[in-house]
Parts: sequence; C-alpha cells; structure tokens
Amino acid sequence: MHPTLAMSLMSVAEYVLWAVIGLLFWRRRLHRRFPAVGVYLALRVASTPVLFLIRSVQSQQWLNDDGHAIYFYSYWAFYIATAAVLFFVCTEVFRSMLSAFAGLSKFAILIFRWTMLASVIVTFSTMSFVHRGTLIIPDVALALMRSVTIVELSLLVFLCLSMKALRLSVRDVSFGIVLGLGLMSTSDIVAAWFLRYHFSMVSALQLIHESVILAALGIWAVYYALPERAGKPIVVPANSTIYRWNEIASALGHAGTHVAVWRPANGFFMNDVEKMVDKVLTQSLKSTKP
Repeated sequence: MHPTLAMSLMSVAEYVLWAVIGLLFWRRRLHRRFPAVGVYLALRVASTPVLFLIRSVQSQQWLNDDGHAIYFYSYWAFYIATAAVLFFVCTEVFRSMLSAFAGLSKFAILIFRWTMLASVIVTFSTMSFVHRGTLIIPDVALALMRSVTIVELSLLVFLCLSMKALRLSVRDVSFGIVLGLGLMSTSDIVAAWFLRYHFSMVSALQLIHESVILAALGIWAVYYALPERAGKPIVVPANSTIYRWNEIASALGHAGTHVAVWRPANGFFMNDVEKMVDKVLTQSLKSTKP
C-alpha cells in the first residue's frame, strides 16, 4: 500500500476512534470524575471537522490570503488550547490516583502544580525566539506542548513506581488515561528526535507515529468500554510508609481546635487570690450581722 494512502486511512481511523472514545466517555459519565479529560476529548473531536471546513473554504479564490490566516490562527488556537487542557488533565488524574489518601493528596497536588509551573518556566526560558510577529505563535505552542509532554511522562513513571504503594489497580481508568498519554508523548519525543537527524525517514516515522497514536486510542477505548470495578476500601498496614506520610500530611494540614490557656503572671498570684477571697467573705459576714 502506498504510504500516502496508508496515512489517509489511518487519519480517518484516528478521528473515528476519537469520536468513539468521546461517546464512551460521556455514556459512562466519566466527565463527572474527569471533567478536564472531557474537555480534551471535545477539543480533539471538534477540531478536525472545523479545520477541515476552514481548509475547504480556504481554497476559494475570493478569500486570497485571508483564508490562510484564518486556518493558521484556528489551527494553533486549537493546539495551544489542547496543550493547556492537558495540564489540567494531568492534575486531575494525579488527584484521582491519590484520592484514597486525603492528607497526602493536598500536599502532593500543591507540589505537582509547582512542578508543572517550573517545567513551563524552564521550557520558555530556554526557547530561542528566532521568529517575530505571528510566526512566534507556533514556537510558543510547540514549547508548551513539549512542557506538557515532560509532565505526562513524569506522571507515567511516578504511577508505574508507586502503583503498589497506592493500591491502584491496573483496571483503574486513571491508569488507562496516563498510559495512553504516556504512549502518545513517547511517540512525539521519539519522532521529533529522529526527524532532527534522519529527515529522510519522514514517511516511515509518520506511519509509526500514527500507529502508536492508534494503539493509545485503542487502549482508551478498551478502558472506557469496560465496566469499572466497584470501589472498595483500601487497607494498608499501619506501619507502611505511605500511611505514615498520609498521617503526617493530615496532621500538618489540620488546623485543630483553639484552647484558652491561663498562665499566672507571677509567683504571688495565688496569694493575691486568697486575700481577695478573704476580703469578700469578711464583707459578706459583716453584711449578714444584725
């Protein structure tokens, strides 16, 4: 099969999978648990027909250069919005993984958000602003996507290393989401690295990259189609490390109750109190005498 035809068929299959995944996601009402994932899927499903319509209108001669500008801004607007939403997806998936440990979750989410912010700052601080004007938009969008890619891979590594400690099942939807994102991120990084040094392999790399995307979407489809197991209480040993961390985090985050503490001003305070009591009793006795 010719590579161009194969890519066209795979692109159609990818959009169909995005639509099927979105339908399964909403039918399972997973948008209540993962609202950011719902927004992400809506963007992926809506962007393809909208951009296709803009490209079709772009071919009209009466638009001239305006059609190219509309498509340019629309494409990169969808791209930047998708990258921004992915940050929220990572945050809510991370929160879902730690939902059984309320105390630890608060501090972990705070650290995770600062880590994402640091990743964005480092990415943009090392970016070379070669282009000027509107041409800087693709540079900013690609830098933002590189930053979220690093966060996704870090989240996948963390999940693989801590699944046993968190008592997280492989069948959990959050694991499926992270696994799919990790596969797509790995494919993006490998494809970008190979294209930098082996540009002649662009056709083969496109086919491999698209195959990985289809595999990741297939994993999501399976996770969203299968019924999720009913939630069960998580039992951890009292001497386990994660239990101690959760207790420490809960204690640090707990404000506690306020207690009024009375402290004597000096060592002769009790003598003053005794004198006052004697004086009151003496006056009471005098007033009771006939």
